[in-house]
This record gives sequence, structure tokens and C-alpha cells, in this order.
Amino acid sequence: PAGMSLAAAAGKQIKKVVLELGGSDPFIVLDSADIEAAATTAVTARLLNNGQTCIAAKRFIVMETVADQFEQLLVAKFQALKVGDPLDETVDIGPLATLSIVSEIAAQVEKTVAMGGKVLVGGQRLEGKGNFYLPTILTDIPAGSPGEKEEFFGPVALLFRVKNIEEAIALANDSPFGLGSSAWTNNPAEIERLITEIEAGCVFINGMVKSDPRLPFGGIKRSGFGRELSVEGIREFVNVKTVWIK
Repeated sequence: PAGMSLAAAAGKQIKKVVLELGGSDPFIVLDSADIEAAATTAVTARLLNNGQTCIAAKRFIVMETVADQFEQLLVAKFQALKVGDPLDETVDIGPLATLSIVSEIAAQVEKTVAMGGKVLVGGQRLEGKGNFYLPTILTDIPAGSPGEKEEFFGPVALLFRVKNIEEAIALANDSPFGLGSSAWTNNPAEIERLITEIEAGCVFINGMVKSDPRLPFGGIKRSGFGRELSVEGIREFVNVKTVWIK
């Protein structure tokens, strides 16, 4: 809503804007991938900044043949995380930015579970002082639930199982957002399909989505338009002038 309001105000003044409005990034794991590497990276990709980043991996879409292995690894790694004071160097997960973010995450999880979702780990606030929510993994995400369509801006991973690459791409694209995406496979033909068919502003293969000043950054769909960073980002701030001299 803030982005739409800004775009409308800019439109009245005939002003160009660049909008980056968040996302619900897919993290696809196919059966030829290095599952241990994918699961290890998945933890950082989901929980960077305590899960409060627009390009965090949020929807983990895993092929059925490797889903049990990936799930077991991810659950074990989430359970091993220490939550607490971010000034303590032994702590892995700190508090969320505001109480309202904690309340929103809790409500999204509770509604998803009430509709049939399953909690594998976490799923609740940490008692005591501070805006803490435990690292959480949800699976069996029901259709129409917040876990299917909404952005979760906090330490909650949404785990989906698919039969093949076609289902993985279709599920990845079945979102109002299109910011970043990460896909894991060692099959060249699958890499080509993922790069071509995933609907997102960027596709990272066998690595987590990162912001880099050398690379253009931005999304499509309700994730916004325009690009930040790189040459493309610089050009967003200028007008092109055509000059012709005979």
C-alpha cells in the first residue's frame, strides 16, 4: 500500500520512481542438488537479519525424492540456533524490529496452522522481554492460507514438496511477488529452464540471493519496478537525451 500510494503521488507529478516492495522468494531444491549445501545455505538465506529482509528465501520448494533429507537437515539446523541478546556473540537469532512485526508473524503462523498447516519447529513467541519469535518451519501449507500467498517478514520458513521441476516452477511463479529466487540443481538443462522460466527480478543458481553493487537489483509483479545498483540503477536517475547532428 505504501508503494502504491507513492507511485500514485509521483504519477500526478509526472515523476519517475523506483519501487522495491518486498517479496516471497522461492528457494527451489531439485534432486541433483548438493542437499547438505542447500540446507546449510537455506538457514542463512531465511534467517539473515532475523528473517527481516525483502530478499530472504521464504518459500522452500523441494522435490519429493529429496524432501525428507532436506527437511531433516533444516529442522536440525533450526533447532540448534540460539535465540537471545544480539550483543551476545554466541547468539544466532535476535529480536524483531517492532512488536507489531512479532504480532503479524504470530497471526500468520496461527492462521496457517488453524487451516491445516503443520509446525515442524518453533511456531511461537519467546517468553520474556523483547520482540522475539522462535525460528519456525511450517509444512503442509494449505491453499488459501497466509503461508501460500503472503510475505512472512520474520524467522519463518515455509516448506513445500513437489514432484518435478514443472511443479516447482509453477509453484514458484504462483505468487503476487517476484523479487528474487534461488534454485539448486547440478543438471545443465534444469539450470537453463529455471533461469528462463522463473518469474523474478533475479535468479541465483546454487547460492543465496544477495545484493551486490555490481548487479542490478529489483523485482517484478507486486515486488515493484525499476532497478537499484549497477549501471542500470544509475540510469534510473537520469534522462536519456537523443542528439542528432547532420
